[in-house]
Amino acid sequence: MSDAPELPTAAALADIKAAVGDGGWSSDGETLAPHLVDWRGRVRGRAALLVRPGSTAAVAALVAAAARHRVVLVPQGGNTGLVGAGIPDNGGGAVLVSLTRLNRLEAVDPAGLTVTVGAGAILENVHAHVLAEGCMFPLSLAAKGSATIGGLISTNAGGVQVLRHGTMRALVMGIEAVLPDGSVLHQLGALAKDTSGYDIKQLLIGAEGTLGIVTAATLRLVRAPADTAVGWAGVASPATALALLARLRAAVGDRVESFELIPGIGLALVVAGGQRSPLVGEHAWHVLIELTSTDRDGALAAQLASVLSAALESGLVEDATVAQSQAQAAALWRLRETLPEAERRDGVAVKHDIAVPVSAMPAFIIDATTSVEATWPGARVLAFGHLGDGNVHFNVRAPAGSDSHAWVEAHGPAITRHVDDAVTARGGTIAAEHGIGTVKKAELARLGDPAKLAAMRAIKAALDPFGIMNPGKIF
Repeated sequence: MSDAPELPTAAALADIKAAVGDGGWSSDGETLAPHLVDWRGRVRGRAALLVRPGSTAAVAALVAAAARHRVVLVPQGGNTGLVGAGIPDNGGGAVLVSLTRLNRLEAVDPAGLTVTVGAGAILENVHAHVLAEGCMFPLSLAAKGSATIGGLISTNAGGVQVLRHGTMRALVMGIEAVLPDGSVLHQLGALAKDTSGYDIKQLLIGAEGTLGIVTAATLRLVRAPADTAVGWAGVASPATALALLARLRAAVGDRVESFELIPGIGLALVVAGGQRSPLVGEHAWHVLIELTSTDRDGALAAQLASVLSAALESGLVEDATVAQSQAQAAALWRLRETLPEAERRDGVAVKHDIAVPVSAMPAFIIDATTSVEATWPGARVLAFGHLGDGNVHFNVRAPAGSDSHAWVEAHGPAITRHVDDAVTARGGTIAAEHGIGTVKKAELARLGDPAKLAAMRAIKAALDPFGIMNPGKIF
């Protein structure tokens, strides 16, 4: 695989500008600036040009031009990523490809429960579009107001509904994409069965733009719920939280839509920001529960209350509440969704997006927390997230009152190795839903399955022989 030159020639840039047309590009510094830093402000880069193609044909033309001139392309969606995958390096020779103009929303197919949307469609807009037809796209996360479908596909995003519906990999039925030679992959058909060889779309899902540029997707939908119940419970430990999940599943089956674990110290950060705690008194751990059903009997709230009441009587739960209105349910969800922002207000942290087998997660949280806090005195672990699917955000905050930036810079790499080793020892992954990007590629090289990494490199070399597609990401 040959290297692309650092800086594109004037002829190359002219060719790329012609491909996207007037109004489809900019080299203005102020216009480029917000695209050159990630959401956390940790990864920064430079670019020779920003292009905003308005069609798949324009994307194909610009990729073909980039291939001719060996110009690096860095695709970017809503720039809500957390591992630097959508940010160019500091060489200044990359062309940043924003897909935000490819935001079409096609008609919902209520019989097939699918919809085709552009890669630049914002997740929240997709939610509203399909809900108008009585359907739901069952993937949600805190950045839903800015995250785009193309970005979610490229990182195989998860969120709070994976427990029931899976990640983006399970929700994408078809893809349209431009491959590194400028050819267009036409695979938007919503086929439930297709045994015609390799499933190329699955290579692109989670590839972080290193194998091509996703331009559109056909998404799997479900019927919009007719009944929803949201509750909150205080528990003594992650183990009791997981036992509560087992009780819920035994009582209501697959109606458990979300089951989120929040530590008491995390809730305290949110409350300090002006929100109210849902329970009286303090609890070491909390869980946010959502049940959904297409039945219209309105029985979910009573079912959730019954399970929580029995759990209270048995001592499994310390206190609990069930939302009595949509407003109360939304308030409970805000507590969870604003936790990352509340943590950021408290200072920077060493962040880990990890997963281990569900049954191993409670012990992992306790053991890894004890180990980290003993090895780095004063460190404060904040572990929260999607307990039901084995994925938590295991973040390590600096000692109270310290310079968090300096502390993270000094201790962050060693802490990450420590945590990643613990995850790997339990058969887990260091990248559950945020991807690898540039932030985690060294750890992937250190800990990843050698056979898998070799296969990935071979695929990259075969599809992108000139190395123009988002180089330096993943490996």
